[in-house]
Amino acid sequence: MNPNLSVVIPVYNEEAVLEALFARLYPALDALKLPYEVIFINDGSRDRSAGMLAAQYEKRPDVTRVILFNGNFGQHRAILAGFEHARGERVVTIDADLQNPPEEIGKLLAKMDEGYDYVGSIREKRNDSLWRHVASRIINMIRDRITNIRITDHGCMMRAYSKRIVQTINQCQEMNTFIPALAYSYSQRPAEVTVKHEERFAGESKYSLYKLIRLNFDLMTGFSLVPLQVFSMLGMAISFGSALLVAYLFLRRLILGSEAEGVFTLFGIAFFLIGIALFGIGILGEYIGRIYQEVRQRPRYLISAVLEKRTPEP
Repeated sequence: MNPNLSVVIPVYNEEAVLEALFARLYPALDALKLPYEVIFINDGSRDRSAGMLAAQYEKRPDVTRVILFNGNFGQHRAILAGFEHARGERVVTIDADLQNPPEEIGKLLAKMDEGYDYVGSIREKRNDSLWRHVASRIINMIRDRITNIRITDHGCMMRAYSKRIVQTINQCQEMNTFIPALAYSYSQRPAEVTVKHEERFAGESKYSLYKLIRLNFDLMTGFSLVPLQVFSMLGMAISFGSALLVAYLFLRRLILGSEAEGVFTLFGIAFFLIGIALFGIGILGEYIGRIYQEVRQRPRYLISAVLEKRTPEP
């Protein structure tokens, strides 16, 4: 029998927090009093995480499934693997670091019971560093303008999806994508709820500044052509302005003769235009890079083993 709820949890080097996660997750799910399954995806952890997940499977094989990757493929690809193996009518994703309290899952399900097919979450009080707060606000504002995807808190992975949305996402074969944004674009009735946010129980964040920047590039280039269109219009404006400047300098030379005083000003203008051109080439490179990754058609991830209790065939 398919469960009513599937909880998908990507795990990468989380040995310090897994025991605490198990101690809180299963009682919280048992309290919901509905059939559920928990799907852990070990994303190539180099610590004891895989062994701890296997031990937990032995303790609760009736509701626990473990997918073991043979390398590190990233959080979103791990979630995609969980989606492909999920059997529940509703799927909830949470992080393993306990910053998303498992006790809040019921709040998302209650919102879905009102008829919503995708429920995002907004962290009530973020327990992150100041630079993460500032960077998140700026990036969220830019992404909203570029993609028209209205997600208040892009960084919170605690979200609930209907089976229809999960099946639709499973049909997509993109190498790099942003799952909450993809689900929002397929949703007929999206909603958001406010959830608690706790300090990381142990360990450290797997998202460096570079990874956060890369993630946002994937989101902007994967869901919008606005960056290309902006630079197309900017290029036309600069070209027109440059033509006027050249005409002005030509007339000035005819009237006043040759001058040397404006050489450094021209250098400054040239360096500014070159900088804009290089930035535009970088944006174009992001789109070309996505095309390059897609046309190779390599697998998004490789699974070395799946630990699950199989129902005997009649």
